Amino acid sequence: MTFTALTLQQIRDQVRNVVDIDSSDISDQTLDIMVGQGFDTIVYSEKRWPFYDVTTTFNTIEGVQKYTLTQIAAAPDVVSQGIREITALKNDDHVMTFIGNDHADWNYPLNVIPSGQPWRWTFWEDTVTFYPSPDGVKTVYVRAIRNPTAFGFGSASGDSPDLPSPFHPILATYATARAYMQQEDPVMAQQYQAQFQIELDNVARRYADVPAPQPMIANIRHDTRYLAGYGALRYANTGGVQW
Repeated sequence: MTFTALTLQQIRDQVRNVVDIDSSDISDQTLDIMVGQGFDTIVYSEKRWPFYDVTTTFNTIEGVQKYTLTQIAAAPDVVSQGIREITALKNDDHVMTFIGNDHADWNYPLNVIPSGQPWRWTFWEDTVTFYPSPDGVKTVYVRAIRNPTAFGFGSASGDSPDLPSPFHPILATYATARAYMQQEDPVMAQQYQAQFQIELDNVARRYADVPAPQPMIANIRHDTRYLAGYGALRYANTGGVQW
């Protein structure tokens, strides 16, 4: 099925047509706030949506161990929306390993700050810390999750939400539920709220699912039959349960 992107004005019109109201019942400003609440509900219903994945680079500075998300999102490759979270870091010759802060505290005491090529990193208070501290300028390649472009109150009538088009009618369903509630019709509001959740769960499964080429592995087993050993069953104790 092909979905057509909806603009903010089209979402307003759809809500008003369903609830059978006009702008004298709910103003554009109030309706836009409702739409924005729905947008935020969808955006933050998952920690990581694949359509917000971005790649970028930044350069380390000699002797500087900490880099904020704002610095990482800046030049040379600007992520204009800003970065919400880091998923992976590497340089020209190796992937840097993410470690917990307790691990870093144990292995890298504050009275000893080694320098060299970074091999490990932590993430705390929206800041990446490298271990050891960089001893020069190096390019770091970043996979990250960007912030969404805000939508709702303050958006232009012709703007579309920063979501794939299958989510747009779901956003209209949320706003319809809120409009019914504002019109003091809790029965219809509850029905549309339930419909919103059903539609969101259905579409979310298509986007938050495991990538098709990547098997899902239970119990930390080998991810291929080759690594499990020649002739091993998929559920053998040398392999792992895979789907």
